Amino acid sequence: MKNSITMLTFTMAFGEARETVHPVLLRDGADTILVDCGFVGSLPLIEAELEKHHVQAADVTGIVLTHQDHDHMGAVAAFKEKYPAVKIYASEQEEPYISGKRKSLRLAQAEELQKRLPPDQQEFGRAFCAMLKAVEPAEIDTLLHDGEELGWCGGCRVVATPGHTPGHIALYLEQHKIAIAGDAIALENGRPVLANPQFALDIEGANASMAQLLNLGADTILCYHGGELRC
Repeated sequence: MKNSITMLTFTMAFGEARETVHPVLLRDGADTILVDCGFVGSLPLIEAELEKHHVQAADVTGIVLTHQDHDHMGAVAAFKEKYPAVKIYASEQEEPYISGKRKSLRLAQAEELQKRLPPDQQEFGRAFCAMLKAVEPAEIDTLLHDGEELGWCGGCRVVATPGHTPGHIALYLEQHKIAIAGDAIALENGRPVLANPQFALDIEGANASMAQLLNLGADTILCYHGGELRC
């Protein structure tokens, strides 16, 4: 099978709010890899999106989680329960939070912020904390490390991109000159920006990681929030 790198798209509704995200699908003759997998409750949307690209969810051999946030790992436990053969990949730094051995750093941050929210924002804050608490943990099958070369699609390198979270990773497929950014870069009005910089756990690190990705030599950067950036 010819190597294939496909940006997926689906939109999740939260009451009147809607959020669109872009997982990435890597396919070659041996593996079908999903990079990030959406919110709690989004498994049916992922299955439907895969089917649009003539892929059955049961054929996914691995899921790479770029980091611990709810919109990237929210559906992974449900995916694993329904399709137990799938292997889960994440960085060593993120593993304790994804597996539930430690409290999500985003939840800890949200609970701390909740104490300082004005009265008119308290309800929103409680709802956000509840959404984070609803994320089910998932065991990681394989730990990934900075610079590690994976065989997918002719070569896929793990790139440590800390800042948004401490163990955030991106992927670079040098043969195709395509980077998969996760939340290391987002797009706003077609321009690269930090994803929710006000919530970055290390803003200096986040800026350095975005600069690193922009200088990899990629022709295309696939951003989970915002879509495709042509460099």
